[in-house]
Amino acid sequence: METNGFKSLESRYSVPETIDRLEDLLRAKEIKIFIRLDQAAEAQAAGIAMLPMELLIFGYPQTGSPLMVEYPSLAIDLPLKALAWESKEKKVFLSFNSTAYLVERHHLASEPFKAIETLFAGATN
Repeated sequence: METNGFKSLESRYSVPETIDRLEDLLRAKEIKIFIRLDQAAEAQAAGIAMLPMELLIFGYPQTGSPLMVEYPSLAIDLPLKALAWESKEKKVFLSFNSTAYLVERHHLASEPFKAIETLFAGATN
């Protein structure tokens, strides 16, 4: 499902497993993992109940940095992010900004992040 450039793929794995799988796929492509944030754990530490939710921030500086030089506004969306979360219906999703959205938003001349969407699909199936 996609709404306003926000795309979500249903995962057949738990939130941690989905992020583990994505992390493995990214590392295999030598894509740098900057941060893995367990947002539900942080909420719990603040006394707030939250369904499982983890954010992964990642990128490939060799590709992203030249793009930010050419398209400075892209820096607001780089590094890339993926969010695994569990719905009230106990379904797990992996959500991210679609390539088409990033191209349109920043007027990019190509679709440099299209291959990443394939990795997202691999992490959820």
